[in-house]
Amino acid sequence: MKKHIMKPSFPGPDDIHRVVLSNGITVLARSSFSSPSISMGGYLPAGAIFESDEKLGLADFVSSSLMRGTQTRTFDAIYNELESVGASMGFDSGVHNTSFGGRSLVEDFPLLLKLLSESLRAPTFPKNEVEKLRVQMLTGLAIREQDTSDMAAIAFDRMLFEGHPYSRPADGFVETIQSITRKDMQEFHRRYFGPRGMVIAIVGAINPKEAVEAVDRILGEWQVPGQVAAPALPAYKPVKKTVKHHHVLAGKSQSDLVIGMIGPRRSDPEYFPASLGNSVLGQFGMMGRIGEVVREKSGLAYYASSNLSAGIGPGSWEVSAGVNPKNLKKAIDLIEKELRRFIKSGVTKEELTDSQANYIGRLPLSLESNNGVAGALLNIERYNLGLDFYQRYESMVRGVTRADVLETARKYIDPDRLVISTAGP
Repeated sequence: MKKHIMKPSFPGPDDIHRVVLSNGITVLARSSFSSPSISMGGYLPAGAIFESDEKLGLADFVSSSLMRGTQTRTFDAIYNELESVGASMGFDSGVHNTSFGGRSLVEDFPLLLKLLSESLRAPTFPKNEVEKLRVQMLTGLAIREQDTSDMAAIAFDRMLFEGHPYSRPADGFVETIQSITRKDMQEFHRRYFGPRGMVIAIVGAINPKEAVEAVDRILGEWQVPGQVAAPALPAYKPVKKTVKHHHVLAGKSQSDLVIGMIGPRRSDPEYFPASLGNSVLGQFGMMGRIGEVVREKSGLAYYASSNLSAGIGPGSWEVSAGVNPKNLKKAIDLIEKELRRFIKSGVTKEELTDSQANYIGRLPLSLESNNGVAGALLNIERYNLGLDFYQRYESMVRGVTRADVLETARKYIDPDRLVISTAGP
């Protein structure tokens, strides 16, 4: 008997319901009745881009405090309500946005929305909760300062994005977190939190129109007349020649390194050629060519891979590795050599075909859960990819040629203008 394999149905214009409410909130909804649950995700433009250097980590501190108490509920009351129905909700922040996510059974969705609304609109930043959180954050930063991988990454961003908001760690530094007051938090919340630019995605066992109505009922009348708009990203200044920095951490048995350059933005036409090229360079199989050369063949690294980080502004394209301190220079030389080989001859037909098949095969798996689909809808909106993006995805991936990868690699990778950051003894 012949088995019928159902072709996955990707989100598209015919089943993504997109509405902009009168107060500026964009709602994206898609139904999926495979389970009785709902996943919700979203963001609003209240990120670290608004912080001064003296108060770095303020957006992170504020987002971590939103559920610590509101005008109507204490910290314990919020978590007890969520736990009593098996629901969850949380906040996070980055350079551009404060983001949120949550899930619940469909009948508890109104409660989830209500708690989201209260946390966004009426947090009280209770003094004792803020101080507990501050202790946790300072502990995390003290641990970070002893981590070779974290310190190499922080110095890498500082050099690569010098003078740009992307040069700063969004979680701040010990002295900046110590200097943040409750008044700073209240002021940040008052100025930057509001409905304009907010996006919320809802996926699950609910009719999309009903999902939009539910959001409109609870968040539709939220108005913040003086909500401050995000500043434009400044122009990025490329490095003129290779720059290096070593962060000394005495007594460590491992050194970590990050070597890289600027990469494309998520909305750039070179994104897919760069992403597929990066897969070959340091992701696919046992960490691609970088992993093969530095780790497998030479035995120089505990781990070695490459990563393409692409967002709203300029991205980064970087190779990272953890090595025995005495092999640091050897590992750097090998990576540079591999980058030169990459821009000389690009990828083979087989490497590209393997990576394309991997990308196409991974997509349906990433969209199996409501959570995965909600994330996909937010991606479409954040980077303005078009509602039919996932339906075009396979042809876009298959459309990338070896020549595209080589041209993109040569555009971004210049082995004579690298940023090299290391940390260790």
